[in-house]
Amino acid sequence: MKYNFYNDVLTPILSSIERYGERNAFCIDEQMYSYNTFGEKISGILDAIAHIEYHNQKVGLVINDDIETYASIFALWLQGKCYVPLHPNWPLDRCLDICDQVELDLILDSSKETRYEKVPVVMTSTLDVVGVPLIARGDIEEEELAYILFTSGSTGKPKGVQLMRKNVAAFMDSFWQTGIAINEEDRCLQAFDLSFDVSVQSYLVALTRGACVYTIPHGQVKYVYASGLIEDHQITFGAMAPSMLRYLQPYFSELDATSLKACILTAEACPLNLMEDWYNCATNTEIYDFYGPTEATIYCTYYKLTRGGSNKSLNGIISIGKPMANVIGLILDEEGKEVPNGEKGELCVAGDQVTCGYWKNPEKNKSSFFFKEVNGEQVRFYHTGDLCYKDEDGDIMYSGRLDHQAKIQGFRVELGEIEYHAREYLKKNAVCIAFDNESALTEIAMFIESNEFNAEELLAYMRTKMPSYMIPTRLFFVPVFPLNSNDKTDKVKLKEMIH
Repeated sequence: MKYNFYNDVLTPILSSIERYGERNAFCIDEQMYSYNTFGEKISGILDAIAHIEYHNQKVGLVINDDIETYASIFALWLQGKCYVPLHPNWPLDRCLDICDQVELDLILDSSKETRYEKVPVVMTSTLDVVGVPLIARGDIEEEELAYILFTSGSTGKPKGVQLMRKNVAAFMDSFWQTGIAINEEDRCLQAFDLSFDVSVQSYLVALTRGACVYTIPHGQVKYVYASGLIEDHQITFGAMAPSMLRYLQPYFSELDATSLKACILTAEACPLNLMEDWYNCATNTEIYDFYGPTEATIYCTYYKLTRGGSNKSLNGIISIGKPMANVIGLILDEEGKEVPNGEKGELCVAGDQVTCGYWKNPEKNKSSFFFKEVNGEQVRFYHTGDLCYKDEDGDIMYSGRLDHQAKIQGFRVELGEIEYHAREYLKKNAVCIAFDNESALTEIAMFIESNEFNAEELLAYMRTKMPSYMIPTRLFFVPVFPLNSNDKTDKVKLKEMIH
C-alpha cells in the first residue's frame, strides 16, 4: 500500500513537533500553544495512561476545546489506540449509552470535574510535564481503529461509525492530491466539534504541515467567532459549512477575508448564489465544494469552483465534483446497475476510505454495504442514500436525499431517532420532516397526531436524550394524519402545512 497511518499521519506530526517547536501549533480561546507545549502535553498523557490498568483499545475522550484534548488524540494514536468522542454538552444519558456500547474502561477528561463515575478517568489538565519521549509504535495494523464517531440512529440509540487507521491514511493521501497546499506559515481554521468528522481534516492537515490550528470555543456563536479569527489572525485556510457563511452573508461587505488562500465548503449542500457572494468577499480565495459521509472518511468527492467563470449546479446547488483519488463513486439504479450519464440514481462509494462498518450493528451493516464487481474484482460499496447523476464530464450533481435523513448544521440526523423519542414520551404518533427556511437553512418540523397541547415538557424531555441541533424548531398538531393511496402517512400533505 502506498500510504499508511504511521508514514502519512504520525511521522509528519512528530516531525512538526521536532522541526517547529517554537512555532504556534494551536490558538485556543485566544491563547497560543507552541508545538513544544503540544509535545509536552502528549508526553504527560502517554505517561499517565502507561500507569493505569485498562484493557480496551478504545478510549473515551471528553472533547473539550483545549490543548489537552488534542494532545490526548495523538497520545492514543501513538500507542495504537482509538478515541471515542464524548461531548461535554451532550445529555449525559447519551454519553453513558456510548460508554456502554463500546464497553469503555478508560476515559480521558480535561474538564475541571468529570461527569463519569463508573469508568476510570484520567484528568488530563492536571498532569505534570514528564519528558516521556514521543515514539510512534510501528507494529500497529492498518485495520486497527483510529476513532469511532457516534451519529444519530433511527432506533433511538446513537450508532458508531468505525474509522480505521487505513481509512485516515487513504484520506490524507487523497486530500493532498486535490492540489491544496499547506505549509508552516499557514493559519488554519478548525470550526467543527471533535464529534464531527470534518474536525479531523481541520487539525490533521494543519499539524502534519507545521501550521497553526485556530479553534472555536464551545458556547461561542460560530460564525461571529470565525469571522473574528479570519480578520484578527489573517486565517489562510479553512473548512466551513455553508450555513455558517449564510449567517455571515449580511456582513460580507464589512468582512476582510483577503488573507484566505483556500476555503472548503462542506457538510451540507452548497448554494451557488452564496458562493458567488463569498467570492466578492474572499477576493484571493480558491473555493472548493467537498462532499462525503462519515462512512467514507470525511470527504470522498470534490469540485473546485472557478472565480468569474461558470460553475456547475443543479437547482442552485453546486456540483460535488469527482471522486477523490482513493475513492470509487458510481451512480446505481435500484437493481444495483450503473446508470448512464445524465440519469439519476444513488451515489455509492468504495475504496480504502470506506469504513469497516458500524460498531456492533450487523443489521445496519447488512443494509448499508454491498459487493459489486468492478473491473473483474468484487468491491465493497457503501450506500450514501444521496440521489445524484453524473454529467457528460463525469462531475456528480447532487439532487437530494433518498432516505429519512437530513443535514442540520452540518450534522447528519436520522429523523427516525427524533420520532422515536417523541413517541416514547407521548405514546402518540409523531412524524418529523426537514424543510428549508427563508434563509435556505435546514430546520426540523415535528407533526404530532393530537389536539394542541403545551409541548414544553416534551421538548425538555427530548433535550435530555439528544443534542440541541436535533430538537425540532417547529411543532404542528394534527388531530388525524392524512393518508396517501398506500394508507401511509402522507408526508407531502404534512409538508404543505409548513409555512
